[in-house]
Amino acid sequence: MKNLVEELKWRGLYHDSMPGTEEQLLKEVTAAYIGFDPTADSLHIGSMVQIILLVHLKNFGHQPIALVGGATGMIGDPSGKSDERNLLNEETLAKNVAGIKSVLSRFLDFNSKEANAPIMVNNYDWMKEFSFIDFAREVGKRITVNYMMAKDSVKKRINGEGEGMSFTEFTYQLIQGYDFYHLYKNNNCLLQMGGSDQWGNITTGTELVRRMGGESAKAFALTTPLITKADGSKFGKSEGGNVWLDADKTSVYKFYQFWVNATDVDAEKYIKIFTFLDKETIDGLIAEHQAAPHLRILQKKLAEEITIFVHSKEELEKAIQASNILFGNSTAEDLKQLDEATFLEVFDGVPQAEIAKADLENGLDIISVLNEKTGFFKSNGEARRALTANSISVNREKIKEDFVLSTNDLINNQFVLLQSGKKNYFVIRVI
Repeated sequence: MKNLVEELKWRGLYHDSMPGTEEQLLKEVTAAYIGFDPTADSLHIGSMVQIILLVHLKNFGHQPIALVGGATGMIGDPSGKSDERNLLNEETLAKNVAGIKSVLSRFLDFNSKEANAPIMVNNYDWMKEFSFIDFAREVGKRITVNYMMAKDSVKKRINGEGEGMSFTEFTYQLIQGYDFYHLYKNNNCLLQMGGSDQWGNITTGTELVRRMGGESAKAFALTTPLITKADGSKFGKSEGGNVWLDADKTSVYKFYQFWVNATDVDAEKYIKIFTFLDKETIDGLIAEHQAAPHLRILQKKLAEEITIFVHSKEELEKAIQASNILFGNSTAEDLKQLDEATFLEVFDGVPQAEIAKADLENGLDIISVLNEKTGFFKSNGEARRALTANSISVNREKIKEDFVLSTNDLINNQFVLLQSGKKNYFVIRVI
């Protein structure tokens, strides 16, 4: 077997593991799982590390198991939280579980016939028939309260962070621990992986496997570091909030822009973590970038690789095309290729005005459009001077004072893009 742990270390994807984990992964094909709690109906880039970890696992010949927490999602993981989560109802949970399954299926082929084919499971399937009394007798008996209280996620809450911890959340680590035992017993799963904040929950699972699985039972743990930006701020969010892996929540254009706008320091770290490029290729890209940082070679390659991985090559090309609208030599035809959502996102924050479609039926002279109809210019005289200086464009094409705006100029039958000079944009929305 190739050395997975060694690969994870140079990529910056390794934080800690239990003794014997590396040896186990080198010895034989090993089933390993990562849990995803359904707190939303999709996953955002904060989950990308764990998705990529499962893909590396598969690429190195092991068997990945993706667990969607239909049961644990009903309680909420207290790790890293100072307050109790709001409990979700069953309808919301079912929708969230379906959404997460859909996202994970884009990265792992759960219908594969290979010997180490990925598996997807939902812990609600084995927890729904487990009565409280049976759980207390069979599982609760195996782990002491002292052991559970020693976990950081519990200690922080009990020692004054937030409003304490309910019994519901206190049981979370036992339920997650039982998940590991269930997968050990039914799928010969020997390893649980997750972020470093999951260490306490994961080791409770390894302990349960040993105590419930008999003398020969063995279980291992491996964690990844929590990713932060170079300035110490939380990774995974843009100014608009979470960066999601579904295009209907975060457009491919915005997704692409998130990575393109990474700092040099972050791009050097992220290209190892979030792509599958080999070490020689990455080292070459870093050297090339350091020689000419203004070309943003690392950022562009990072954005390309991860956009293809999450969306597709075709979607990447559309995102690059949309980016070139603002930063390249685009044409009216390029503008007309943009769908409404992408157009609005490309020109997010650009001043807008509305014009009735009826006004365009017979055509509008450009002076009245620039001043009276939109307020893009403060006076007719100012508009004329700009036109004389050849600095006004409609949909990226230079125009003269005799230009008449009509319905033929509409993008997506509803927009017109005005531009003065290189950077002053104005959007007309036709209603």
